Amino acid sequence: MVFIHVVISLVAIVAGVGAVAAMFKADRAPKWTAAFLGLTILTNLSGFILPADKFLPSHATGIICMAALMVAIYALYLKGLSGRWRALYVGTAVASLYLNVFVLVVQAFLKVPSLKALAPTQQEPPFAIAQGIVFLAFVVIAVLAVRRFHPR
Repeated sequence: MVFIHVVISLVAIVAGVGAVAAMFKADRAPKWTAAFLGLTILTNLSGFILPADKFLPSHATGIICMAALMVAIYALYLKGLSGRWRALYVGTAVASLYLNVFVLVVQAFLKVPSLKALAPTQQEPPFAIAQGIVFLAFVVIAVLAVRRFHPR
């Protein structure tokens, strides 16, 4: 089950990159977008059914991501990106992608031996720097996407 969850997560990230890249061209990219939203929901749901003895930070991240996804879906499919819903859609879609990448970085520092050696407890500066760079990159991406995404 973990392998399937990881594959879904990685494909969701790729689809998310495609959907967000299309935003920079004011393109709704319906196939990339539907794949991203659907697979990101699936990766969150599959994450909740993985074995865990207690409530973990990954569960909290999944709940936040699901809330963002619900806003994105509502803004896109029910409100048609009208008015402020366009910016809300972009912000929540980019936030959902960011949360997937955030978890990817966490998992990389847990599973990749060279990264684990740099930050064995994920409290060390290399982990914080990596997550800080990812966060700042996504803030810039979100701001630029909101400015550029004006589909017809």
